Amino acid sequence: MHKSEVRPLVAETPGANITDLLLERVAQTPNASLFSRYIDGDWANVRACDFLEEVKALAKGLISAGIQPGDKIGLLSRTRYEWTLIDFAVWWSGACIVPIYETSSPYQVRWNLRNSQACALIVETRNHRIAFDSLKNEIPGVSQVWQIEGGDLESLKRAGERISDVALERRRSRANEADIATIIYTSGTSGDPKGCVLTHGNFVELCRNTLAAIPEVFAPGGSTALFMPMAHVFARFIAVLAVHGGVKVAHEPDLSRLLLTLNSFQPSFLLAVPRIFEKVYNSSEQKAEAAGKGGVFRKAAETAIAYSKAIDAGRIPLRLRIGFAVYDRLVLHKIRAALGSNLRYAVSGSAPLGERLGHFYRGLGLTILEGYGLTETTAPVSVNRPGSFSIGSVGAALPGVSVRIAEDGEIQIRGVSQFREYWDDPDATAAAFSDGWFRTGDIGCLDAAGYLTITGRKKELIVTAGGKNVAPAVLEDPIRANPIISQVVVVGDQRPFISALVTLDRDMLTPWLKSKDLDSTISLVEAARHPAVTEEVQRAIDGGNLRVSRAESIRKFLILPMDFTEAAGQLTPKLSVKRAMVLSQFETEIDQIYTNRTPPQAV
Repeated sequence: MHKSEVRPLVAETPGANITDLLLERVAQTPNASLFSRYIDGDWANVRACDFLEEVKALAKGLISAGIQPGDKIGLLSRTRYEWTLIDFAVWWSGACIVPIYETSSPYQVRWNLRNSQACALIVETRNHRIAFDSLKNEIPGVSQVWQIEGGDLESLKRAGERISDVALERRRSRANEADIATIIYTSGTSGDPKGCVLTHGNFVELCRNTLAAIPEVFAPGGSTALFMPMAHVFARFIAVLAVHGGVKVAHEPDLSRLLLTLNSFQPSFLLAVPRIFEKVYNSSEQKAEAAGKGGVFRKAAETAIAYSKAIDAGRIPLRLRIGFAVYDRLVLHKIRAALGSNLRYAVSGSAPLGERLGHFYRGLGLTILEGYGLTETTAPVSVNRPGSFSIGSVGAALPGVSVRIAEDGEIQIRGVSQFREYWDDPDATAAAFSDGWFRTGDIGCLDAAGYLTITGRKKELIVTAGGKNVAPAVLEDPIRANPIISQVVVVGDQRPFISALVTLDRDMLTPWLKSKDLDSTISLVEAARHPAVTEEVQRAIDGGNLRVSRAESIRKFLILPMDFTEAAGQLTPKLSVKRAMVLSQFETEIDQIYTNRTPPQAV
């Protein structure tokens, strides 16, 4: 059993809670900007001291409304400034937040609020409130509902004016590291959602050790634009870490506006998932193709990748330096500008980025620090560091976190980030641990330097009828890098060979068809049957198959006449595929692959 244990860099503070991080920040840099809000077409900064006063005012309002220490308050909203404001105000009042995705189904909203025993709910919009009203008879414990866009937060602040500073401080200082900070529910793809209980200590100790480990990214003067759902632990942790580190945060709930926000706000680092970087690359390639410069773009990309690899080798040949300088002027600087010219780092998680894109962006001047984590580990377990990273891995464990690889390859975690329990579910909690180590369900390996590489999910591991074990991600990630491919789901459990379901990216398909002088107005249904599209998908699959043995390779595939969506239940809010849901929904299509008598290729 291989193990990597990293000692904490910061001494533990058992009596602390998350609100201490904000107090410490205000004491150090009271007039520095902690947030920037997009108001009337421009960015307006919010100073640390002003944010603190707003947090206190809202906390007093919650106390005035009867919120008690330990109470659970649901929060259903898109990513926005008020998310972190409410988070800190609720912690100040002694209560905790139960986040709910604004795309959640009525069943999920009802389950999360009832199971957590929430007594109140904060929603973003009037439509959210109307949706809750249709459920309120089924959730009798929720006695108060406030609406962000209805002015209810301002009403709470006014009502809280009668609460004294002494009473507020008594509430704020009541919690310590052992107390509950939040209950975050899993997606529930295999049964009812489970509530992960994360403590103040999980956030406090992990924030302090993360900042100590990678100060280059999260130090004062840095900035980031958050666009991932704040209901997800990844964005939530980064929001708290940014307060601790003095990093200015902007919010962008609309993914279609991301590039506009990056250009206007100019962040120094970004939190994203690999699909975002794939889309930026593919979009840039298609634009170049449409302008008749596809060949130049691909040569520029190859040069950027070679440049990054040469950095790793410790020597950049003169010819490569010259070539890189030429292509940087012609192509690469435009992509860098589109991402915001100030962007130096990105933290990527949830799925493998792939070595090609990792080297491409590093050659571009953007270092993507891949990391790994789960809700149960308060997000990050490991991450690559700016001065010491390995493209293709998810880096070394953070200080205070230990990683071990079990005999069956499962990654197991212990340390400051480890969640306390699943709320009101002792059986699930007991099953999640092995002698004190959290069983992640992921499989991977550690190298001699302690760098972790993820190879798949235990429950997603495919075993063919011939007994061959296949990790889907090894095949799916390189295939999905093709511009016209949106998603790939490898199938074949207990089947005679490996196959795949493929969906097309509508945004990328149109310019690709134009570049081939084909009808760009065809529907996804027509495109799924088009010979040129089938040939391009086959080419992408052939490239993916080069990474595995023949027994593991994709022999047949089916292009679906639609893309996966969150609304249809096939994607999570962070754009990860819900494999079990896809296998269930497309069971007939999968059977078709294996009963069709055509040769082992597209069906």
